[in-house]
Amino acid sequence: DKSDETLLDSCMKMCSHYDNLLSTTKENSDIWNINHAGGKPVKVDPETILLLQKALFYADLTNGRFDPTIGGVSSLWNFSGNTPGPVPDKKKIAEALEHVSYKNILLDSSAGTVTLSDPLTRLDLGAIAKGYIADQLKKYLKKEGVASAIINLGGNVLLVGNKPDGSDFTVGIQKPFADNSTYIAAVSASDCSLVSSGSYERYFEQDGKMYFHILDSATGYPVDTDLVGVTILSDQSVDGDGLSTACFILGLDKGMKLIESIPGTEAAFITKDEHLHYSSGFPQK
Repeated sequence: DKSDETLLDSCMKMCSHYDNLLSTTKENSDIWNINHAGGKPVKVDPETILLLQKALFYADLTNGRFDPTIGGVSSLWNFSGNTPGPVPDKKKIAEALEHVSYKNILLDSSAGTVTLSDPLTRLDLGAIAKGYIADQLKKYLKKEGVASAIINLGGNVLLVGNKPDGSDFTVGIQKPFADNSTYIAAVSASDCSLVSSGSYERYFEQDGKMYFHILDSATGYPVDTDLVGVTILSDQSVDGDGLSTACFILGLDKGMKLIESIPGTEAAFITKDEHLHYSSGFPQK
């Protein structure tokens, strides 16, 4: 058996491999190359095509409310670092919005290429890449014979098996706008993925109004929703990632409807009044 340290090392290497493939900001990543190809076909790693297919699936499912071509808009906003903000210029947002459409992504799996039919369209897979990476880490750990592990990529928790004593893991759902160790609820689960998305993760305030990092592809501004958080329970983290963002954008009623229509997938929605709304099969602790 490989030592824990060797396994962790390999996981870290995998993370940086995927970052080099899927980052919007790293020069010569697949995504960077597609965004800077001026509309020409770009040869990419087969996994990049797989992930784009997943992203297009969720774009289709939500009629483009979830849209992987939001990159031109998302690059105008700054939600990270010590001084996030300010709100971008209205005109710039309107200009960038003209190039947001997932229908501009042309995939040719046999040639292994991706083409943007509008050369000014910009991909950003931030809403789905982390889930995909978590799934690959889990696959690797299982292949190496790991029977029990928790993969936590911040917002994405993936459980490998159950606890060494055979019982379920307990995973906390963070209370919005509280510190990281305050939970609003807990879930008992094993061998599955829990992904949370919320307005409390990255935000700033300007002129008494709050702006957060989940953008609406229709407006270019943070999505107007009745939710502050969504947690998705699913087999694969990539689906949890796509669905948590999609449901957050769709709001409680439409989001719940979507979840109830997908077998083997459950959700907990947190509305602005801090009430929890569970899908019919959600394992409440």
